[in-house]
Amino acid sequence: FLNRSLSSFFKSTNGSSTSYPSTIIKMTSHAETKIDCSKVYVKQSSFSNEETGMFDGAYAAVDIKEGELVEKGLMRRLPEGFDGNTCPYIFTWSTERPNKTWGMGSGCAPYYNTCKEGTANTKMVRFFDEDRFEIYANCDIKKDEELLHTYISLKWRTCFSELNDIVHADDSEHKAD
Repeated sequence: FLNRSLSSFFKSTNGSSTSYPSTIIKMTSHAETKIDCSKVYVKQSSFSNEETGMFDGAYAAVDIKEGELVEKGLMRRLPEGFDGNTCPYIFTWSTERPNKTWGMGSGCAPYYNTCKEGTANTKMVRFFDEDRFEIYANCDIKKDEELLHTYISLKWRTCFSELNDIVHADDSEHKAD
């Protein structure tokens, strides 16, 4: 019955029973959830082009005020011996250097692109001992604005060396390094 009802719903909203409805169904967040990215959506990044390659970015689904929680989530630690210096899609998950602890983030967090320190519109607060994070707005963020935070490992991770050069291309301090 449920499958037939859903099939009828999908067919009645967009004429096809093989795709999703054309209307957007608003999702709600449970008060006890450990993961909430309801203010964020993912689409092709505004930095993506033929030269850089095509990649996704995180965007504000609603207007977000400075200091407001944008997203919260969990981090899953990767097995000991994993080398995060070769994989840009995972997170540095400790303050030790050289870093040996890497994590895989939940929600939309893996899609936030980076920028120079002091220019990001969000900041990730890491709770290493609890394997969770919270992302806050550094300034007022308009709906549909791309969300950026500065990767804590941007300057030293091997997999970010080219990205670091691009981000700091006009930075005379970087050129002197």
